[in-house]
Amino acid sequence: MDLIGGNINDLAKYGISTRLMRGEDGYQNVLMTGYYSPVIKARRTPQGQYQHPIYAMPSSKRFSRAEIYAGALQGQGLELAYSNSMLDNFLLGVQGSGYVDFGDGRLNYFAYAGQNGFKYASVGRLLVEDGEIPKEKMSVQAIREWGQRNPSRVQGLLERNPSYVFFKNDPTGQVKGSAGVPLVPLASVASDRSIVPSGSVLLVEMPLIDSKGNWTGKHEMRLMVALDVGGAVKGHHFDLYQGIGDKAGHIAGLMKHYGRVWVLN
Repeated sequence: MDLIGGNINDLAKYGISTRLMRGEDGYQNVLMTGYYSPVIKARRTPQGQYQHPIYAMPSSKRFSRAEIYAGALQGQGLELAYSNSMLDNFLLGVQGSGYVDFGDGRLNYFAYAGQNGFKYASVGRLLVEDGEIPKEKMSVQAIREWGQRNPSRVQGLLERNPSYVFFKNDPTGQVKGSAGVPLVPLASVASDRSIVPSGSVLLVEMPLIDSKGNWTGKHEMRLMVALDVGGAVKGHHFDLYQGIGDKAGHIAGLMKHYGRVWVLN
């Protein structure tokens, strides 16, 4: 296989073995999506439009998302922040970590602290099944736009995903994956550990997309390392870390294409 003027088989000369992943369809097509570190506006106490709590991990009984929304964790001192958007909080949980802007000119990093033990259900898939958004148009941006059009229905939709993510304030400010190692944009991926263990080095044929999420017909070869996991990352599927903020989030939300992946040993 010729790659950028070289032959991947030549890696064996340097003691590096390669294994081409079979892909979810058996034809080496590995699903690639994107994730990022969002920046959420919040306050330390509830005020005005900032009424949606972001919680630390409780030590007691695990409650479903609906129970938490109904106040199951109130009065336990677990509130880390209050944002102005229930949907933003939800998407923070989907990403697994992110930054909170308290309006004081500094960004506070909220790291993943745990999950409530309930099975994850994709709200994107639910919206497609409900006929709310066409499958080919599904993206994080499409979910946001649906929420803006249907504010009274957002909570009901989110409660259909009983899984809930908790956070902790990490003073290091570094975005870290489940491996405890800082993530580097377009060099770190989340994987299914049962198929690709943490720390695995990968040669990834990354699909290149345009500003609307369409595949350009081209790929870019990149070395990446599996340093994270995700509730929706199962099987022959990689979630590629895109970086911090809205620009990274835009790309991450549109990424849903295929490419080949070689595991290097």
